[in-house]
Amino acid sequence: MKDLFSKFDPLINEREALLATGLRDPYGIVMDKVLSPTEALISGKRTILLGTYNYMGMTFDPDVIAAGKAALDDFGSGTTGSRVLNGTYQGHKECEEALKAFYGTEHAIVFSTGYQANLGMISTIAGKGDYIILDADSHASIYDGCALGNAEVVRFRHNSVEDLDKRLGRLPPEAGKLVVLEGVYSMMGDIAPLKEMVAVSKKHGCMILVDEAHGMGFFGEHGRGVFEEAGVSDDVDFVVGTFSKSVGTVGGFCVSNHPKFEVLRLVCRPYVFTASLPPSVVATAATSIRKLMHAGDKRAHLWKNSRRLHQGLRDMGYKLGTETAQSAIIAVILTDMEQAVGLWQGLLEAGLYVNTARPPATPTGMFLLRCSLCAEHSDEQVDEILGMFESAGRATGVIP
Repeated sequence: MKDLFSKFDPLINEREALLATGLRDPYGIVMDKVLSPTEALISGKRTILLGTYNYMGMTFDPDVIAAGKAALDDFGSGTTGSRVLNGTYQGHKECEEALKAFYGTEHAIVFSTGYQANLGMISTIAGKGDYIILDADSHASIYDGCALGNAEVVRFRHNSVEDLDKRLGRLPPEAGKLVVLEGVYSMMGDIAPLKEMVAVSKKHGCMILVDEAHGMGFFGEHGRGVFEEAGVSDDVDFVVGTFSKSVGTVGGFCVSNHPKFEVLRLVCRPYVFTASLPPSVVATAATSIRKLMHAGDKRAHLWKNSRRLHQGLRDMGYKLGTETAQSAIIAVILTDMEQAVGLWQGLLEAGLYVNTARPPATPTGMFLLRCSLCAEHSDEQVDEILGMFESAGRATGVIP
């Protein structure tokens, strides 16, 4: 009998060899207690969090927490049903109304996760005989949405407007075409040239979906995302996002002005065939989204934090994923997994938590520590973070 797990043996062996050196498992961290959006107890030690996507620090907002508690009391712990059956409560509609107000759109649909939002939208919109054109560095949920559907998939080089134009020019002009882009790419923290990409896509008669999971909350005048900052709001057909980043809870969504959008509630399998979000979750999401409409000061402080940390790490000699701070994500590039985990452990022991990333989440041969800043990180915490990176970097030999 063939062992279906044998294909994972190289990864298992690599992990065991790494742990044999005395390093900790970077994917086995447990938060003993979360103290605030920026601090937690890990192994009994107070630790600064620089590895969450809590960009706007909404997880401990008093109004958000109060809304969740009230919904828990009024509606119970869960819906035990899908949105098309018994799983649509008052709070789900209120959450969709909050999204429509935030984005200024006619339609909004809430999914149970951001992953399901991409899975559902992409697999449902583009069908047999259609084409999906996506950036080669697209998120796994985008690729999985392509795999779930029946459309032909065409990839273009990461952030290359020229390659996108060339590949679109080779496709049948009469075919249905969906171009899928991301505002912020989560590994490197780089942003897409959406203005140019949207123009090229429209020239070739494509519909456009932009994933703003990592851009919602702090890009653009209203915090809607990179597409708003790029001035292409009127040309983007669908915006997908998540509640698990800036909104501070869990769930996913898509907003649109397409006149036939509501039919998706009947034909989108990841929406139809999964349980809806608990009432307490949609209540926290709706409250958070409405507060993010007036979060200009938070956005400004988050950008200040990002620029300070990026410049400070560059000055120390770290190799970073982008030349300048392009988002709230800063990627520190390392030579191999052992060096990455060694620096990660040195930072953790100093009182700082960041994320490690390795293939296949990153390109082949690339290992990095991914830092995600929060609007609630104080100036003093950023000073501490820089100090920890300097001491851990020198102790591990990553920087001279």
